[in-house]
Amino acid sequence: MNVIRRRGWEIPDRLATPEHLFFNRRALLAGGASALAMAPGMAAAQRVSDLAKMPDPTADLYPAKRNETYKLDRPITDEKINANYNNFYEFGSSKDVVDAAQALRIRPWTVKIDGLVEKPIEIGIDELIRKMTLEERTYRMRCVEAWSMAIAWTGFPVAKLVDFARPLGSAKYLRMETFMDPKMAPGQRQRWYPWPYIEGLSMAEATNDLAFLATGAYGHPMLKQHGAPLRLAVPWKYGFKSIKSIVRFTFTEERPKGMWESLQAAEYGFWANVNPAVAHPRWSQATEEVIGTGERRPTLLFNGYGEYVADIYKGMEGSERLWA
Repeated sequence: MNVIRRRGWEIPDRLATPEHLFFNRRALLAGGASALAMAPGMAAAQRVSDLAKMPDPTADLYPAKRNETYKLDRPITDEKINANYNNFYEFGSSKDVVDAAQALRIRPWTVKIDGLVEKPIEIGIDELIRKMTLEERTYRMRCVEAWSMAIAWTGFPVAKLVDFARPLGSAKYLRMETFMDPKMAPGQRQRWYPWPYIEGLSMAEATNDLAFLATGAYGHPMLKQHGAPLRLAVPWKYGFKSIKSIVRFTFTEERPKGMWESLQAAEYGFWANVNPAVAHPRWSQATEEVIGTGERRPTLLFNGYGEYVADIYKGMEGSERLWA
């Protein structure tokens, strides 16, 4: 999710058009839009826009009760900041993907559960959500790019999905896959990425208390740029592990190879846990910037969640570095 590999057309944030000028430009363009109302394709585009504005069928489940087990050591990041600073490579390689991500069609949305399970199934996202008891959790999120946020996610533990799926005893890993639709998602037209986006967890990771599938944030259904309608939130791992817009869960004996591991295994491996003592090949991981504050903090091993997850990785230190 958060690999740093600048392309020729990317520009630094300091060169981006200021927000007030950008929105003034949009207002100016909108003023002439009515003249094109009869242009070919406009009616179809309007229908797509209307569908995108349809209310979420699960909106009555929000806000969910907060689980107070997981405490933060910092304030929750303001939603306006979090909603405008996103990695979603399906819609672009910059952090500014908000407008492009609105093309994401999240209803109807079907989730497939297959592989080493008692009975493979396909289920609509709204039925799946209503089968699970939603709760809110406040988690830190740490990116391999050395920035961090604190987010109020709503959703349910991955362990609940595992129980629902009823995997066989031979299942060792959970492979997750996002949608594939290059017409809708312009980033998927970039052939150098191994689409669709794949991510994986070991069964020990998937059934850990912290592993979470988010359906909402900040007390309401998930915004599209966050990875609606279903995304992964594992707070002890680097942010590029947070697969978005999931359409498939496959239980398997074979370890999945995620997208960033396929691109650069030396930097973005399967385990990829936060470890300030092991530098990324191109920069230090010793500190992090808290987005929206300008503050830099010392990075914590496992992002501060070691009491919950450290036991999963005992004995791996010598064979696989915890960050990759």
